[in-house]
Amino acid sequence: MGLDFYMLPGSAPCSIVQMTAKAVGVELNTKVVDLFAGEHLQPEYLKINPQHVVPTLVTEEGVSLWESRSIATYLIEKYGKDDSLYPKDPLKRAIVNQRLYFDLGTFYQRLMERYYPLLFPTFEGRVIPNAEDNLKNAVGFLNSFLDGNDFAAGEAYTVADISLLATTETLKACDFDLSPFSNVVAWYERAKAITPGFDINEMHGKEFRKFFK
Repeated sequence: MGLDFYMLPGSAPCSIVQMTAKAVGVELNTKVVDLFAGEHLQPEYLKINPQHVVPTLVTEEGVSLWESRSIATYLIEKYGKDDSLYPKDPLKRAIVNQRLYFDLGTFYQRLMERYYPLLFPTFEGRVIPNAEDNLKNAVGFLNSFLDGNDFAAGEAYTVADISLLATTETLKACDFDLSPFSNVVAWYERAKAITPGFDINEMHGKEFRKFFK
């Protein structure tokens, strides 16, 4: 039957959860929430998630979880066959967490600041000066993390790569030029090749691109 998963096509955070679920073999019962039609503000959804955001996962126990990276790490710890995607070693986990927080608070945030005011009415008037340069700096940080490393948190593929792949796919959908960031370009192809359900990520990228039309 699967776990109920509330999502919106075109959402990088939703892609993170779906790819992670594929990686640990968890079936999701996908339920699309149309934010543009206000479905996230309906009473039935507010009962599930009073913060009215997507993605949201309802666990086997009936508990609602939101924030994509929190959901992803929960799925790994609950259903993962080992700790390879989210190491239990304190230092290794700290590095993975750092990359996840970087993705949330810097990389994805700067992508939003650069493009959302151009695409979505609710973000009109929220233009950030130097947003393009800020975004390039964020991609540069990721490029530096990958110096001498095959993956975002070191030599091993982890949930940090899944998370960053989702943001990078959205960035590609915006026609952002990644070519100056050779480490990122090589990492993207490397991580893409071993990510279960990467077609889901590509679907979200294509859906996001439609917002430009």
